[in-house]
Amino acid sequence: MTTTYAYAASDAQSKLAPFEFQRRELRANDVQMEVLFCGVCHSDLHQARNEWKNSVYPVVPGHEIVGRVTAVGSDVARYKAGDLVGVGCLVDSCRTCPSCAEGLEQYCENGFVPTYNGVDRVSGDLTFGGYSTQLVVDEAFVLRVPENLDPAGVAPLLCAGITTYSPLRQWGAGPGKKVGIVGLGGLGHMGVKLARAMGAHVVLFTTSQSKIEDAKRLGAHEVVISKNPQEMEAHANSFDLIINTVAAPHDLNPFLNLLRRDGTMTLVGAPEHDHPSPQVFNLIFKRRRLAGSLIGGIAETQEMLDFCGEHGITSDIELIPMQKINDAYERMLKSDVKYRFVIDLDSLRK
Repeated sequence: MTTTYAYAASDAQSKLAPFEFQRRELRANDVQMEVLFCGVCHSDLHQARNEWKNSVYPVVPGHEIVGRVTAVGSDVARYKAGDLVGVGCLVDSCRTCPSCAEGLEQYCENGFVPTYNGVDRVSGDLTFGGYSTQLVVDEAFVLRVPENLDPAGVAPLLCAGITTYSPLRQWGAGPGKKVGIVGLGGLGHMGVKLARAMGAHVVLFTTSQSKIEDAKRLGAHEVVISKNPQEMEAHANSFDLIINTVAAPHDLNPFLNLLRRDGTMTLVGAPEHDHPSPQVFNLIFKRRRLAGSLIGGIAETQEMLDFCGEHGITSDIELIPMQKINDAYERMLKSDVKYRFVIDLDSLRK
């Protein structure tokens, strides 16, 4: 057992506070890592405050994790001490169902084990995430981080990156395709970068004039103010794919109108309450699809990291000490970050 220092929520109303616990002894296939950086995802806030009504306390959030391997179990073959590695949103799955067999562990039909607020399949213990100094994870759920990338900027790729990469790949974003990204936050800014690197024509949708310049800096070819009917109408029936990253309930119909025949809008934002139902005829008359997508499997996440390594892609981040996490949550609620907070875990070790 290894003493680990962390920040945790003790209930839905309390702020995150220092917390100490023991990481498990290494199993034969385990990798132990010193956590260097951990991204701050909106899901962390939802979970800490029990907004999805499934939190089990204490909650140690964090599923955008980059660290250095410090020890490995006796049967580990892929990693050794000193390797730069990452861990995303899941740390286990049943590994036997059809989805797991296809490398789609995020859709495990028996339920994947989340990096935090989950139950370890072996011990039954609650899983604790990356707002902590150390992590112990089965090697099958550990990812290799390209050494040419800034590790702090890589951390959000483990959730925000793969959440947008997976639907872009699934629905064929690339040269000759027109791709829309709705929202320029932690997910949206990664969607813009990745779609541009894939060779698509990228259009960013935002409600804010102030984000036009930044969206173009990040790689958008065009920016549309979504509350302007004339700007929206100019793009009617023209998109192959729209990735909607907005995590607040809103009317989906104006965006469905922009899809060409057989176009797809994929929802990746996770709002506290459902969106209003879209108009059926918006879908029927153009054979349009409204879809959803959840992170990515381990193989696809590694593919995404390698793609980012080849193209020099990382998240735009603001690095914070662990002690500023409660302030960061309040700022995140106001969208006061460009575009992802990342915790420097050295601040907790000190």
